[in-house]
This record gives sequence, structure tokens and C-alpha cells, in this order.
Amino acid sequence: MTSPAKDPALDNFRAIADAIATLFFPHAEVVLHDLRTQKIDYIANNLSKREVGDDAALEDLLSGDSEERNIGPYEKLNWDGQKIRSLSSVLRDSQGQPMAVLCINLNISLLENAKAALDLFLSPSKLIPQPDSLFRDDWQERINTFLHNWLRERQLGLNLLTRDHKRELVLALHAEGAFKGKSASNYVANVLNMGRATVYKHLKELKGQ
Repeated sequence: MTSPAKDPALDNFRAIADAIATLFFPHAEVVLHDLRTQKIDYIANNLSKREVGDDAALEDLLSGDSEERNIGPYEKLNWDGQKIRSLSSVLRDSQGQPMAVLCINLNISLLENAKAALDLFLSPSKLIPQPDSLFRDDWQERINTFLHNWLRERQLGLNLLTRDHKRELVLALHAEGAFKGKSASNYVANVLNMGRATVYKHLKELKGQ
């Protein structure tokens, strides 16, 4: 049995269906319903196990009274229990009459599982306060805290600092007592991506004032 010839008037919509399904593969199915025949005309990346030629059951959209073009997004359940988020677009002919509906069905179950895993992993309830015995002399953390507060106040990024910014920051860190820690100068030089000799030079300038 040969399949019925496809209406060339819907060719562009079939191409759009393929493009969307390809971009979001394998998580998106795109179904093109022909409102004139009330049949499914085309399915890109079939996830729903429907078939071309199945009933569309969209008679209500044949009325030209509604100006609604996009319906959704809304959620539904797929045959395999996966949660689907869908959006349907009403496509009209040159006279403004509804002729087809393009339904995009996105499987969001994988995204929801990933979100749940991240929420569990990042849950603050798993954290304890920093133990004083370990962090009482954590000069690196104090430098990090001061550094990023300094950057945030000036709306600067660490990778965008000029030579003058770095000099100003070294002087500000010195004023906070940041260089009292062992190897603090080396640490600051590495963080600011500058030579240790340059850090020492700036610190020497302070002593000469």
C-alpha cells in the first residue's frame, strides 16, 4: 500500500519540524497536524508512538474566531511515563484561516532528574560551620574574601585587571595585613597572575613612604 502524496503547501512546516527536532535531539518530538484533514501529517523524531495519518482531533481550532497563535507551554505524560512539556503553534494560510498546528513536545524528565541531583548535591543542609581549629589561621581564605569583595565593589573581573588595578589591590591587601601569612606574597602573585618580584616591588614602595 502506497502512502498518500504529501501536500506541498506544508513542505516548509515539515522542514521547520525537522530543524527543531534536530536541534534538540533526542529530547524533542515535533508533530504537524493538518487541520483540513484532521490527520497527523508529519512527525519528526517520534517519541509518542503516534503515526502519520492518525486522527488529530483538533476540530475546535478550525474556527477562525480565535486569534491565538501559540498555545502553551503545558505539561502532559508520555506513554513511557516521561514528563513532556509542549507548545502548539497554529499555522494559518494566506487568508488567515487555520490550516495546521505544529506541536513541539520536549521531554523534560532528564532535566528534572539532573536538577534534583544538583539540588541534593548543593544542599546547604549538608554543610557545617568552618571548624575554628582548622580555619583560625587560614590567611588564604581571608585574602580570597577581601579580594572578591574588592572586585565586586568596583565591578571588576579578576581576568580584566590592569597593572594599576593590581598595584592598588596589592596595597589594599597590605593595609589589611594580608602579607603576614607565610608565603602570602607568592600566593597573591599567583592569584593576580603577576611576578613575585612585582609584588615585592610594590611592598617595598610602601616601606619607603
